[in-house]
Amino acid sequence: MPQRRPVDLAKCYKLLTHGPVTLVTSAHQGQRNIMAASWAMPLDFDPPKLTVVIDANTLTRKLVDASGEFALQIPTRAIARETLAVGSVSGVEGDKFARFGIDTFAAQHIAAPLVHGCVGWLECRVIADASRRYDLFIAEVLAAYADDDVFSDGRWHFPADPLRRTMHYMAGGEFFATGESFRAD
Repeated sequence: MPQRRPVDLAKCYKLLTHGPVTLVTSAHQGQRNIMAASWAMPLDFDPPKLTVVIDANTLTRKLVDASGEFALQIPTRAIARETLAVGSVSGVEGDKFARFGIDTFAAQHIAAPLVHGCVGWLECRVIADASRRYDLFIAEVLAAYADDDVFSDGRWHFPADPLRRTMHYMAGGEFFATGESFRAD
């Protein structure tokens, strides 16, 4: 059975370098939300930082602005339907976790929940920055975890099971799964 293990913060950028679609969770004063985001990437090593774009007109943005924190997760193909769904409707219309049957567990350093069915989790604190004028958030990674069946020793090693692979979003509900890795010497 897969285990969620801590990832060394000096290597947590490797969770995002292959460009997967992500899930952003947020929470503030008893309200929580989840959205899909394809525009997320590592930014710096020490302390580890990442960037993500969160539109100003979303509930997630309201909650992140209020709390100063969020979680970024890396979903698998097994939850592609849920990933598309949470990226297609507004949290203002109701609790997307309940509506789409998304199971969560508690983070260690932030209030935002973490999502089961993912293979990577990053707990983040927003760094105050004028770049939010462009909906770009810069955040410090406080903690990182990965499913040791697919990420260990700072490397991805995807199993043959296609449902355990990360995804990349194209458009119009179309994704592609992370493929076979190869080495160029």
